[in-house]
Amino acid sequence: MGMSVTISVATEQDVEQIFRLQYLCFQREAALYGNYRIDPLVQPLDEVRREVATDCVFVARLGDEVVGSVRGHLDEDGPASIGKLCVHPRLQGHGIGARLLRAAESALERERGATRFRLHTGHRSEGNLRLYLRVGYETVGTAEGADGVPMIVLEKAAGAYAATA
Repeated sequence: MGMSVTISVATEQDVEQIFRLQYLCFQREAALYGNYRIDPLVQPLDEVRREVATDCVFVARLGDEVVGSVRGHLDEDGPASIGKLCVHPRLQGHGIGARLLRAAESALERERGATRFRLHTGHRSEGNLRLYLRVGYETVGTAEGADGVPMIVLEKAAGAYAATA
């Protein structure tokens, strides 16, 4: 019998797996933009460790293996930020990303009082855009990432869960 993917709060023991998974998953994004200096690829391990300790970080597990991750935190002056959503390439397209987003949104709303969520993705990242639009996000603007990649900014209200998610 096969194992199911479970979603849970990340722990200190997950940090290195999240770090390696993030590096693997964001290679495709880096290639899409011809820029291998994007934040997820250059983020230090200690920063990932700090985020796991302070932010809302969730992982998807297949047995003992971390196969997905997402992070969120409450911004002082606006919507809660959600980022670095990644799912192992061999498991993409099975709803894991939507489940991770839902877990982060629920925790940010319930535990930290978020009323809106914001995320961003590269302007060429069509698969990411499809997912975010499907789960209720709407485009609210554009920005340039610190790495120079043009980004699309998306938001949605807390509690606005799409039926297809």
